[in-house]
Amino acid sequence: MSVIEADPGLSNVSVAHTEIGDVRGDEGFYQYRQYSATDLARHRTFEEVWFLFVHGRLPDAVELAEFTALIRSLRAVDDELMTMIRVVATTGRDHRSLIDLRTVLSSLGQLEGMAPLWDSDESTRSRHALRVSAVTPTILAALHRLSTGAEPMPARDDLDTAAHWLYSITGEVPAPAHARAVEQYLIATIDHGFNASTFTARVIASSGADLVSTICGAIGAFSGPLHGGAPDRALDALDEIVAAGGTGAAGEWAREQLSSGRRIMGFGHAVYRTVDPRSELLREIAIELGGGLVDLAVDVEREVVGVLQQAHPDRPLYANVEFYAGVVMDRCGIPRTMFTPTFTVSRVVGWCSNVLEQAQSRRIIRPRATYVGPEVAELVS
Repeated sequence: MSVIEADPGLSNVSVAHTEIGDVRGDEGFYQYRQYSATDLARHRTFEEVWFLFVHGRLPDAVELAEFTALIRSLRAVDDELMTMIRVVATTGRDHRSLIDLRTVLSSLGQLEGMAPLWDSDESTRSRHALRVSAVTPTILAALHRLSTGAEPMPARDDLDTAAHWLYSITGEVPAPAHARAVEQYLIATIDHGFNASTFTARVIASSGADLVSTICGAIGAFSGPLHGGAPDRALDALDEIVAAGGTGAAGEWAREQLSSGRRIMGFGHAVYRTVDPRSELLREIAIELGGGLVDLAVDVEREVVGVLQQAHPDRPLYANVEFYAGVVMDRCGIPRTMFTPTFTVSRVVGWCSNVLEQAQSRRIIRPRATYVGPEVAELVS
């Protein structure tokens, strides 16, 4: 059998069929099932879009009420799991939320007896996916508050996902404008093709492992700065520009980054060859929120894009989702250390949907590698 040589990073290689969504990079468009993802973010709630991922269609009013009540009931943690959260949050040094989340979710899978996907029926797998998706924000917020010396907030059943996330972090019910801005961000980041974390989850799922193992693997990939770990770094770049002299220094700062071989976080994307539609949406949200940071970001984006177009005239690079994500989250009161965890709150829904889809196949994902090492040599005694 002949071996097909794939492009580096598996770019331009399709490895599966999916009904979950699509990313059309040349067009600057992506969709969730049959709908434009950004249209959903502009006009629907997070719970409605979550239902879409689970059932393949948008809910009617009765279905939405029932689904919302269900996921709210699944967000609470019991005393046994909270004990584990406290241990993880107070053990070791230099805590990173996603690494701590992996440990707690592993315990959750064990405590709640989540069997391998291979040995579970569709109903059981779906129930586990809803539980993991609903409880992940509660775990992340509790880890954060404990790490800062505060007590976790008790789960409430009267707040939607975005508002509950902000409440769980800050201890206060958020302003409606902030809750809606975060909700739109969450909707826009649920899924985005076979990115590194989603593909990792599906590879693990193809082995028949339990659902928590697939999500922990996805979290590991997601924690990297080239993937989900970029929103805070993009805001760090804005800090550097301010320190260098503000908007007027943005162009020179960008040129210095390029000449030093450093990547400009928040710009460019592995798939999009035009404007990232998520960035356009988040820019709109940021401008509506207003403030000095937003004004700075808009000006810096214009300056940096100009420098990148001069440096790469054959491939223009634009702001990606991480650039304005950090700005929006900062304006809504989310600490910088919780930017990537906020991304995780939405993406876990997408991971779970992909895992459940992959679990319908009974074939393991097993590509080959091309050996380029030394020729076989005789072993001398």
